[in-house]
Amino acid sequence: MAFKKAVILGYDAVSSLGTDLETQWRRAVQGECGIAALTRFPLGADFPVRVAGEVAEIDVRPYSFLQPREMAHWTSPVFKYALLVVHRALIQSKITVTPQLAPRVAITFSSAVGGLDAVLHADRLMRTEGKLPHPFSNPNSCINMVGGKVSILTGATGPICSTITACATGVTSLIIGEMILQKGLADVVIAGAVDFPLVEPIVAGFATMNGAYRPKEGQPAELPQKTSRPFSLNRRGFVVSEGAGCIILASADFAGAHGLNAPFELSGAAMTSDASHFVSPNLSTVQRCVEETISSAGLRPEDIDAVNAHATSTRVGDKVEADALHNVFGQKMPPVSANKSQLGHAMGASSAIETILALEGMARDTLLPTINYSPDPAIEIDCVAEGARKVQQEFVLKNAFGFGGCNSCVILKRIS
Repeated sequence: MAFKKAVILGYDAVSSLGTDLETQWRRAVQGECGIAALTRFPLGADFPVRVAGEVAEIDVRPYSFLQPREMAHWTSPVFKYALLVVHRALIQSKITVTPQLAPRVAITFSSAVGGLDAVLHADRLMRTEGKLPHPFSNPNSCINMVGGKVSILTGATGPICSTITACATGVTSLIIGEMILQKGLADVVIAGAVDFPLVEPIVAGFATMNGAYRPKEGQPAELPQKTSRPFSLNRRGFVVSEGAGCIILASADFAGAHGLNAPFELSGAAMTSDASHFVSPNLSTVQRCVEETISSAGLRPEDIDAVNAHATSTRVGDKVEADALHNVFGQKMPPVSANKSQLGHAMGASSAIETILALEGMARDTLLPTINYSPDPAIEIDCVAEGARKVQQEFVLKNAFGFGGCNSCVILKRIS
């Protein structure tokens, strides 16, 4: 079977920095932060988490598929924002899913958390009011229903799967999408991820497992925008956030035959499993994922112009990622951007949103900054701490690592 290049035709995202891509980019390049006080639910005096990266409400009036009557049963926000970014990404890609094209359009758009908020709400109503769950409670909570609703919106009838690899879900959706293209099962793939995990027990659970940020005991509260600080000496865990990102893949042959602009290529990819601790990353398998990704693109480490890091701000996770990069690149390590310093951690959606920001940076010859940085002597890294930096980039490595030891990395190539 002939190798089929996978190109990127378009993308769209919402995040704590904004609900349109231009606003998100403008704020990111200016070094702003989308993290603020947590307002999604009432906070008791002892609730351990007080900050979050929340996505603003959108004006649904321009979108017929998001009208209240259409969305009445789909109460979890994952559906509204998933459909929005998919719709806008397809427009940017100049693809219309006609009945003729539909069987050749695959969906790997997924979620790490899904609509758990819906089933938790149903549980509370049963306990407090004795009400049986709404008939749509279970469909809202099924993770694969996110892709199902994307299929219904677009009319795509090609292969569909949920690429759930925790915080690596967005990048994994790209890798599985490329595999589908390579197998000749589709010509176009709707990839990406959505997560809106700001639900009380989920946020509190991240705190009790010492993952989510909380201030040091006995110390005064910090400004919300200062709390996410990847690679920093004073890092204290990730800030839970919301978001969605959609990336449209296609075979290069399809794009060429239809006169579609393809400014980027997915030129390398790899996945590994830690087979170790359920949350603490394993250096050897993380490093191997990076090495195999670069090798799969036919490149050498010195060919990589920049790295878009996973970098959640956890004590162990950031150190393992930095060590893996040092082992791969040695003294020629490229600059590393950590977007979660500005966005927070939107779970499975993070790596999709960060991939989109990396693509925008490649198009604009700009590396986004890692804000709130305080050097850690144990981590020698150039994380663009001074602010956005002008750098031409042909090849960018994107890292994504998830709970359960799920590692996924890709090489993004600028081709126009």
